[in-house]
Parts: sequence; structure tokens; C-alpha cells
Amino acid sequence: MRARDKAAVSALRATLAALDNAEAVPVDEAELRGVALEHSPVGVGATEAVRRELSERRVVDVVRAEAAERLEVAAQLTAPAHADRAAQLRAEAAVLVRFLDGPGAA
Repeated sequence: MRARDKAAVSALRATLAALDNAEAVPVDEAELRGVALEHSPVGVGATEAVRRELSERRVVDVVRAEAAERLEVAAQLTAPAHADRAAQLRAEAAVLVRFLDGPGAA
């Protein structure tokens, strides 16, 4: 991907972050409050948790939600001063939709 395609880079970075967040395992607040410092785990990897593995369907749902969010925000930016940002969001959504439609759709 070329550095010139700022919309694609921005959309893909944000979507990768959203997918990373979707894979995170929720932490129970009671676990966080109930551990005394002297009983907390120490050492390399002591606080690491196995991440969830997303199904292909869930990945598609996350990407679709990212595209929809960009289109929704772009629709709300109606002031002329926000025209550039709205166009950028629409371009980012188009990049994500192309990935959803498959390689032959571009």
C-alpha cells in the first residue's frame, strides 16, 4: 500500500485496532479490586491473558461496523467547514467496503 493513500492507511489502522480490541478478554472488576499488591502476580507474562479468536463472521461484523460508523459521522458533518473531513470519512468507508466485497470488487 502506498503512503499516498492516506484514507486507506487511516481506515486500516483504525480497523486493525478495533479488531485487536474485539479480541481482548474482558477483565472482571472484582478481580482488579480484590487483589492485594503483595499477592499480585509478578514476572514476565504474569498478567497476559489468552486472547479470543474471532470467527470470520465476527471479523466481517467489526469491519462493517467501522465502515458504517464512518458513514454515519460523515452524514452528520453537514457544515461546509467539515466537508474535507466528511469526504475523508467516506473514502475510508469505501476502502473498508472494498475489503468486504472481495478482491474482484475493486
